Amino acid sequence: MFALPRAAAYPVIATAFALLLVPTGQGWAAPSKSSAGHGAPKTVPAAAATPAAVDRSPWLYNGSDIPQDPDWHFGTLPNGLRYAVRRNGVPPGQVAVRVRVDAGSLYETESERGFAHFIEHLTFRGSAYVPDGEAKRVWQRMGTTFGSDTNAQTTPTQTFFKLDLPSATESGLDESLHIMSGMMESPAITPQAVTAERPVVLAEQREAPGAQVRFGDAVRATFFAGQPLADRSPIGNIKTLEAATAETVKAFHDHWYRPERTVVIVSGDIDPAVAEQLVIKNFSGWVRNDPKPADPDFGKPDPSQPATRVIVEPSIPTLITWAVLRPWQFNNDTIIFNQKRLVDQVALRVINRRLESRARSGGSFLQASVQLNDEARSANGTFVDVVPAGDDWEKAVKDVRAVIADAAAAPATQAEIDRELAELDAAMKNQVATQAAEAGAKQADDLIEALDIRETVTTAQGSYDVLAAAEKAGMFNPDAILASTRRVFVGTATHAVINLHAPDATAGQRLAAVLSADVSGLAGARKALTKVDFSKLPPLGAPGTVTSREKLGDFGSEKVVFSNGVRMIVFPSSSETGRVYVRVRCVRRQRQWHRFEVVN
Repeated sequence: MFALPRAAAYPVIATAFALLLVPTGQGWAAPSKSSAGHGAPKTVPAAAATPAAVDRSPWLYNGSDIPQDPDWHFGTLPNGLRYAVRRNGVPPGQVAVRVRVDAGSLYETESERGFAHFIEHLTFRGSAYVPDGEAKRVWQRMGTTFGSDTNAQTTPTQTFFKLDLPSATESGLDESLHIMSGMMESPAITPQAVTAERPVVLAEQREAPGAQVRFGDAVRATFFAGQPLADRSPIGNIKTLEAATAETVKAFHDHWYRPERTVVIVSGDIDPAVAEQLVIKNFSGWVRNDPKPADPDFGKPDPSQPATRVIVEPSIPTLITWAVLRPWQFNNDTIIFNQKRLVDQVALRVINRRLESRARSGGSFLQASVQLNDEARSANGTFVDVVPAGDDWEKAVKDVRAVIADAAAAPATQAEIDRELAELDAAMKNQVATQAAEAGAKQADDLIEALDIRETVTTAQGSYDVLAAAEKAGMFNPDAILASTRRVFVGTATHAVINLHAPDATAGQRLAAVLSADVSGLAGARKALTKVDFSKLPPLGAPGTVTSREKLGDFGSEKVVFSNGVRMIVFPSSSETGRVYVRVRCVRRQRQWHRFEVVN
C-alpha cells in the first residue's frame, strides 16, 4: 500500500543507499533473452479489432484487502491493457497522463544494454500516427513544455511516459492518447531515427560518470554481485549503444512492449467516464497474437561473492555502507502485511533515534542510519550507512554496530516506541488533512510507483486506519519491536563498501574484521526518556520588529528583514490549495534564513 510512510526518520547525507539507483539520463535495468529470440509481433490493425466488453473490476486490488480508493476507476481491455482514471481538480484544468510499460533495463540481454532507455528516446520522436518530431509540437501547441510537462523515465524494472496537459480539453486528451497509443504500439524505430538519436543517448552516457555515480555503481555492483542489477544501469554502455541498429532495438521493443504489460493512467480535471472512453477508443486496437514472454530471472543475493570493497573518491566524504540482504519475494498487499511493515519501521526508527542522539553527543560518527527496502525486485535488504567523525572509521562502524546489537539484545521501552508512533501518527494525520489539496499528477505518479513495487494505493484515511487498527491491537509493544529488530538484521548475504580519500591496501580486510568484531558493551547505557513541556523552555523574549520589506520580481515574492538580522522570503502560490510550506535554513552561527512558501 503505497500511501504508508516508508522512509527512516533520520536521513543522512547523500548516502550509499541513496546512490544505489542514481538516475542516469532519465532512466535505469536485467537480462532477458537474446534479441535474436525476440519474435516479430503479430499486430492487428486498429480497424480490424473487434470491440468487446471491458472488464471494470478493480484489478489493482487483486489479492488485497486494503480499502479501495473509490475515486479510482479501473478497467482491463480485451487486449490485456489495463487502465486507471480519476477526477482531480488540483490544479484546475490540468490532466496528468501516464503510460507505464512493465519493462526496464533488467529486461535487456548483454547485447541490449541501454536499449530500454534508447527506446524511451525514440518513442518521443514519432510513430505510425505522427511524423518525426510532430508529437512534441502538438503538445507544445497545447501549452506543454518538453522536459517538465512531457517526459519519460527508464528504471531497472519499468519505463513510463509522462504528459501533463495544463489546459486540458476532451479533444486535446483524445488527440494526446491517440499519439501515445502510437508511441507504444508502433514507434518510428527507423535507421534514420536511430542514427539521429544515438548521439543524444551517448552524450548522456558520457556525462553520467562522476564521483557519486561511480561510488553508487560500485555499491550496486558489490551489494548485488551475481545478479543482473549489479551492472544493469539503464544508461547502458558505449559498446552496445554504438552497435545498436534499428532492427535490434525494434526487436527489444516488439518483445516487451505489449498491451498486457501496459497501464494507462489519467488523473485530472475531467469526467472519469470521458477519460475511460478515450482510453478504450485509442488503445483497444493494439492486439498481439504471439506468445507472451516470461519475465527474466532477477536472481538472489549471493553470499559467495566478495563481502567487502574499497573505493577511493576524495571528493565525497569517507563513508561506510553495508547491506544485510534477503531474496525478494512478492507479497499480497494486505492490511496485516502493511501493519507488520509498520512494526519494522518503528523498530528501525528507534535505532535511528538512538544513532542520532549518539552522533549529537559527540560520538565517533557524524551521521548514521538504517533503512529497510526492496530493491528492484532483486533483494529485500537492511541498509546501514555511517559517516565517521574523523579518520577512525573502524571505531565508528563498531559504535554503530553496538547500537544495533543493543537494540537486538534487549527490548525498547514503551516510551521510546510511543514517541516514534506519535510522529508516524502526526504525519499520517497531516496526509489526511491535506489530501484534498493533492495534485492529480502526484496521484498518477504514486500509482506508477505502486505498480512498480507490486502494491496498491488507498486514501490517506485508509492508510491511517491501518495504522490505528495496529495500534489498537497492541502490535507496537516491546516484544514485537525486539522480534522485528532481530529479524531485519538477519539475511542470506552481507556486503559492505567503504569510500576512502587515499588508497589503503588493508582497508578491505579491516572492514571485514570490524563487521564481525565483538561489540558487546560498546553501546553504553540507554538514556531514559523525560517529558518536556513549553514551561521548561527558555523565554522567547520581546518580539522583534520589521526593519525592511522588499518586493522580489514579478511573482508576488517579498523579502522581510527583522531587527535581529533574520530574513524571511514569502512566496504565494495557487498550485496547491490549503497548504503552507515552511523551510528554515541556518547559516553561520546566529544568522538564519527563513523561507516560507504560502499556498492560498
